[in-house]
Amino acid sequence: MFKAFTNGCVKLVQKYLPDAFVFCIILTIVVFIVAMPVTGMNPIEMASAWGNGVWNLLAFSMQMALVLVLGSALANAPAIKRLIIKLAHVPKKPVTAIGFVFVISGICCFINWGFGLIIGALLAKEVAKNLPKVDYRLIIAAAYSGFVVWHSGISGSIPLGLTALGEDGTVANTGGTVTEIVPTSETIFSPWNLIMVLIVIVVLAIVLMKMHPDPKNTVSIDPKLLADEVEEQPIPKTPAERVENSMVLSYIVVILGVVFLIYYFVSSGSILNALSLNIVNLIFLILGIAFHRTPIGYVRAIGEAAKSSGGIILQFPFYAGIQGMMVTAGADGVSLAGAISSFFVSISNAHTFPVFCYLAAGIVNFFVPSGGGQWAVQGPIMMPAGAKLGVSHAVTAMGIAWGDAWTNMLQPFWALPALGIAKLGARDIMGYCAIVLIVSGILTALGFLFIVPLFV
Repeated sequence: MFKAFTNGCVKLVQKYLPDAFVFCIILTIVVFIVAMPVTGMNPIEMASAWGNGVWNLLAFSMQMALVLVLGSALANAPAIKRLIIKLAHVPKKPVTAIGFVFVISGICCFINWGFGLIIGALLAKEVAKNLPKVDYRLIIAAAYSGFVVWHSGISGSIPLGLTALGEDGTVANTGGTVTEIVPTSETIFSPWNLIMVLIVIVVLAIVLMKMHPDPKNTVSIDPKLLADEVEEQPIPKTPAERVENSMVLSYIVVILGVVFLIYYFVSSGSILNALSLNIVNLIFLILGIAFHRTPIGYVRAIGEAAKSSGGIILQFPFYAGIQGMMVTAGADGVSLAGAISSFFVSISNAHTFPVFCYLAAGIVNFFVPSGGGQWAVQGPIMMPAGAKLGVSHAVTAMGIAWGDAWTNMLQPFWALPALGIAKLGARDIMGYCAIVLIVSGILTALGFLFIVPLFV
């Protein structure tokens, strides 16, 4: 019964899901049409809202591109690759391989989503080389599904955004409600968040293993097609080439970075409270340089990793334009995002508000698949509403964060790097991811209803 339902989802998605960029264009058209009657704006005003929003996420786009590129470069370091090859020999059966890849991907995405996306895809490919009978589509879907916990993790842009005050003395995008930083000990590393992450990873690992098709329906791949091209690096001959391959230069930068990070965390008083998106990126930059050992080796790794950021570069301006249409209010002060969020606020009480934050964020994420964009859209509405109901700032923010990550399982945008490594299309994996969406949605909603109140 379960496998029949899974197969139905796979066939449905393969038939109707378009390319990620086409999906983005369709969403642009849908928001353009729907927002007009909600806001009372005319087509010219809506086009203006789109155009004014297109470049509003440039700084955040760069941060997100760096998360992906720096994480990818580290994942492709020779020492990390050797570790991946060793890990790929751990599972001995196709079914257990699915769960194993998902768990490793989930742990890595919790640490850094860009790192996790790439590690998961690389590990899935290596496992497929060792176990030719594993369903290749499903194991890549399992690798991507680890992304479902990214925004509850260390590189989550919303919880990290709560750790900094703006020039006006408030946390950005909170409608002036949050006047003191919210440390990561209350968000990412809170007991209730860690318990929810653990439950989601354990249950989804079991569900994904149950999805593996029977041998006659398994879509496998010839391991020879997964072989990586080996590039021989030339022996340095000229003084310039010797400098480029000097480990001394790399480790001078590494020492400089380590000294700064130690000073930064010591002066901050707490590692957990001092984490920010820029600091996380700096940590991965320093680690990448250290693991690649030579300047030119890291340059090559960054150049290769940058290829996976093409989707972000192309699509982020369009999603920023969508965000512009969603947050721009008409003459009566109503915006489309505000209308969606206000509806959920209107049917909430202190106990159900976090769940409705989560659901509202899941809906908005289809149109704005960016943690920063999500925060800019919903933070100014949800944070004041949560405070009025007596809900913790940390819980409200994490409701938005979990919702943002949740519906990525049907939003093909963030799957692009993994799909590029696997040489698959979004239609090949999103049917399986739809099941992950349903199960993780139920688990997280129940977590906000019953687990969070035990600790907050």
